[in-house]
Amino acid sequence: MFTGIVTAIGTIDSVEQRGDAHVTVSCPFDPKAIDIGASIACSGVCLTVVTLAGEKGHARIGFDVSGETVARTVPGMWEEGRRLNLEPALRLGDELGGHLVTGHVDTVGEVVTKQEKGGSWHFAIRIVREFAPFVAEKGSITVDGVSLTVNAVEDREDGTCDFALNIIPHTAEVTTLGGLEEGDTVNLEIDVLARYLKRMQGLAGK
Repeated sequence: MFTGIVTAIGTIDSVEQRGDAHVTVSCPFDPKAIDIGASIACSGVCLTVVTLAGEKGHARIGFDVSGETVARTVPGMWEEGRRLNLEPALRLGDELGGHLVTGHVDTVGEVVTKQEKGGSWHFAIRIVREFAPFVAEKGSITVDGVSLTVNAVEDREDGTCDFALNIIPHTAEVTTLGGLEEGDTVNLEIDVLARYLKRMQGLAGK
């Protein structure tokens, strides 16, 4: 489990095809504080650490990325030079600063608008029809691994919806979200509580 509070930005140094892709990420973590087999969320994707190298502040962490993961995440995400939001798995006793995040991407959304207002960035992101019912005003959603609050929801005639987000300067600086532009795509994970409520609602209607 994760909280959606990003602790570092990493960069993909290399990608090797070994059946699945083997991706090496450089980041400012301390490799001595990470175990082989540990889980790290990479822009919202829970991956298992399979190799470790480097030193404190200059770690090189290797992950195996399956074809299923590649297919379900942002196109071009697993390429050299890509910047990733990183978060180690939640430990008992850690502060739950965001919301409970599983690290399983549900769908890919598209940035439809980006506007600067009062020093913050205001985004509208479009989510596909299948997952639109899970997005609610003042609810939580994970965007590229970042826990965010939905400011507003606008339903569209085709069943999709656009939801509004406010990215404060701090979040824009310490994550990759500040670099997003209109037309970019992002990994989305809906709130797990919304998933259960939707299921209960469906069963109640039978």
